[in-house]
Amino acid sequence: MTRILTLAFTRQRIKAVLAFITLLLLPLLAPSVFAHGVAEDDKLFIEQSSGMQIIPFIYLGAKHMVTGYDHLLFLFGVIFFLYKMREVAAYVTLFAIGHSVTLLYGVLSGTHVNPYIVDAIIGLSVVYKALDNLGAFKRVLGFQPNLKAAVLIFGFFHGFGLATKLQEFTLSQDGLVPNILAFNVGVELGQLLALTAILIAMGFWRRTDAFRRQAFAANVALMAAGFVLMGDQLTGYFQTSF
Repeated sequence: MTRILTLAFTRQRIKAVLAFITLLLLPLLAPSVFAHGVAEDDKLFIEQSSGMQIIPFIYLGAKHMVTGYDHLLFLFGVIFFLYKMREVAAYVTLFAIGHSVTLLYGVLSGTHVNPYIVDAIIGLSVVYKALDNLGAFKRVLGFQPNLKAAVLIFGFFHGFGLATKLQEFTLSQDGLVPNILAFNVGVELGQLLALTAILIAMGFWRRTDAFRRQAFAANVALMAAGFVLMGDQLTGYFQTSF
């Protein structure tokens, strides 16, 4: 009886984790999610705000990260095979440094990059991490590329992706620096919240016997999601450029 209950509980945990992954990937089917833009009411607030608006911009930054599926998919791939919290902290810190630098630099310096190209590279980062998790680089290239360098470099592109969303609006120069800093703080808080949820789900999943068998399929699905993101952004680029 105890064994039956244990098996039933294990199946429920597997179903819960798979449901979590499905919910993470399913929104990619909605075209409006690909660019994970800013909601209409948030757009209105950003364009009409003047002076320091610390708390609202922290909220907007957190909301944008939590709803940014490309960023979350990349994080999901990064922590997929990380079991020690110090390793998770090291890689997430590198990612945070990368996207913080280019977010602040892009907005405050007025440096503009093509949003379609940047978001396509962000999609590529998801593909890269999935391939890395599948061991493709070691098998094909014969060596393992430096993952910490890759996470930092892709973090730079994720930061420019965040910057392009803010650059769509006419931002008031009154309080611009503290507001953008607050937005960046919000991004980090949103990342922490999302990462906590992912780690909890991964913790349950990893304790099941099925994890190793399902890991391959999960990373194939992750890679497919990255290709979908890339394809959508490249399509948008060619449609607007030619």
